[in-house]
Amino acid sequence: MDGLPVTTLVALLGFAGGIVLGAVARAMQFCTLGAIADAFLTTDHRRLRAWALAIATATLTTQTLHMTGVVDIYQSIYLVPDFGWLGAIIGGLCFGFGMALVGTCAYGSMVRLGGGDLKALVDFLVLGIVAYATLRGLSGMGRVYVIEAANAALSGIGNQGIPDALAWLLAVDVTLVRALLVTAMVAALALYCFKDPAFRRSRRDVAGGAIIGLLIAFGWIATGVAGADPFEPTALASFTFVAPVGRALVYVMTFSGATINFGIASVGGVIVGAFLASRGRRDFRLEAFDDEKEMLRHLAGAAMMGFGGVLAMGCTIGQGITGLSTLSLSAPLALGSIFIGAYFGLKYLIEGSLRGVLRSGFARY
Repeated sequence: MDGLPVTTLVALLGFAGGIVLGAVARAMQFCTLGAIADAFLTTDHRRLRAWALAIATATLTTQTLHMTGVVDIYQSIYLVPDFGWLGAIIGGLCFGFGMALVGTCAYGSMVRLGGGDLKALVDFLVLGIVAYATLRGLSGMGRVYVIEAANAALSGIGNQGIPDALAWLLAVDVTLVRALLVTAMVAALALYCFKDPAFRRSRRDVAGGAIIGLLIAFGWIATGVAGADPFEPTALASFTFVAPVGRALVYVMTFSGATINFGIASVGGVIVGAFLASRGRRDFRLEAFDDEKEMLRHLAGAAMMGFGGVLAMGCTIGQGITGLSTLSLSAPLALGSIFIGAYFGLKYLIEGSLRGVLRSGFARY
């Protein structure tokens, strides 16, 4: 690989990792909204446990990489001292509700697109446009002057890492706190996953969760090790699928004046991986909207995911797994908000109106 630009190498690694992510999700039915719906509507928690296993695997490997000095996760956007609590809450709620309207998350939309779903193409385009507008366009002004104006500066701690906050409060060594926290968190998640006999017997769910968790660590290595060049520095990152979708659209339209990066390449990789998996499984087929009502629901949901995902600094993958693997304060806040938003989004689809949702309150289905 001598002579290959660092940006190109990192992009190739992002594309390769994206292919595996897309293929795994398509072949093993790894879907966050599907996991939430299964948990709320049925007694089958296998996909939710697979998702928890992905978090446990990603956290263990990411923290090991950090504690052994392979990567410095303090360089990631998730651990900046500017704590965006309001964005995590409002953005998470918007993203979760929109996810329910669309029927999947941003990652799932790309997986569906790779399988021939033309509805997902519309979702992909709308999500990307709204996400980029929230980053750089008109709706970005509201983000900067309203949402980010409420950010809390954690200058006393130096970052928004949970281990650092606990160490600061307890006046103890952060390394010890980190080791204990990672051990407790991973053990609790593993217990939740493997105490269920149905999950233990499901090779598909066990393998899917483990592979996706390992791919998050792969992303840190790709950007933090392969991308560690003093002349062409690469921002430390791993997989997330909201802002990169917007940047991917801009890259396609302005190729000669743009530079590819890990996130942009991973978007293309997921679509390609899902396409290859769908062809291999012989379930590739073109699908379109049934009627204008379904189309309007998808347009609204995709716009909410694009807007909310940027405010929350990530999606169910970006904050739910990648962000949590860094043990940042914003990740559980954003993830909890996404789950609440998805819950009420599912209730909205069942009740048929917001009035019906408010009337039913927090009652279980």
